[in-house]
Amino acid sequence: MALGIIEQLVHSTVRIETRLRSGIDSCGTGFFVNFLQNKNEAVPVIVTNKHVIAGADQGKFHLTIANADGTPNIGNHREFTLDNFEARWIGHPDPDVDLAIFLIGPLLNQVQQTGMQMFFVPLSTEMIMDANNRKSLSTMEEIVMIGYPSGIWDSVNNLPVIRRGITATHPAINWNGKTEFLTDIASFPGSSGSPVLLANLNGYSDARGNTFVGAKRISLLGIHYAGAMHTATGEIKIVTTPTSVEPIAVTAIPNNIGVAINSQRLLEFEPVIAGILGRVA
Repeated sequence: MALGIIEQLVHSTVRIETRLRSGIDSCGTGFFVNFLQNKNEAVPVIVTNKHVIAGADQGKFHLTIANADGTPNIGNHREFTLDNFEARWIGHPDPDVDLAIFLIGPLLNQVQQTGMQMFFVPLSTEMIMDANNRKSLSTMEEIVMIGYPSGIWDSVNNLPVIRRGITATHPAINWNGKTEFLTDIASFPGSSGSPVLLANLNGYSDARGNTFVGAKRISLLGIHYAGAMHTATGEIKIVTTPTSVEPIAVTAIPNNIGVAINSQRLLEFEPVIAGILGRVA
């Protein structure tokens, strides 16, 4: 049974739970990407924000188990708990870019040796929209963000939550000089690391006003990592989306303006991965 594009995207994310060295529990979002992909192989990783796994002694996530025919066995999933969690991640080579990756291949190989297969749908780097196509976009584009806001998820079926919104600034224009853009989409603690996807399923118009009736267009535009908050004193500040699931006093209110890192920054991981594995990027 083939899955539709949205159903595939639902299986591209993973809920990341961490226990910090301070003893606090936190939650964020990750998603799967295949790097260095060719006809025969690929290097699967989990992508999230550096601040999601910062200070984490222990982390855990759930992967859905696959049926014999390769389809997801909804409701049947396995928990993986890893110690020394933060050290297992590779930070983006630019220290100012809040991205990190986890090479999940060795873990998957261990599971496969037991005869079990995990089901997830990794995004390919071909889904990352290049600079030229970004320029053809309109300032206001329909987007979806898939993740675990406020830690909310379907824990029985290991499924995330989909939020829908629009781009608030042009995805090809660096907001305030950074390779980032703004989104008008509800985001709460737990949304950090969520993929922000261009999602046109029933047609779209480009920046020149050309209309493509019935055409589909799905691309990875960015990775959510921060949002605008009204503080107790009335100021508006851009802060990384919190990950803590502990009760806290309300001193800031999100105004549904998110900040997403341009997805092209993910491509800067490829030479890093190639160096680790002794391959040519």
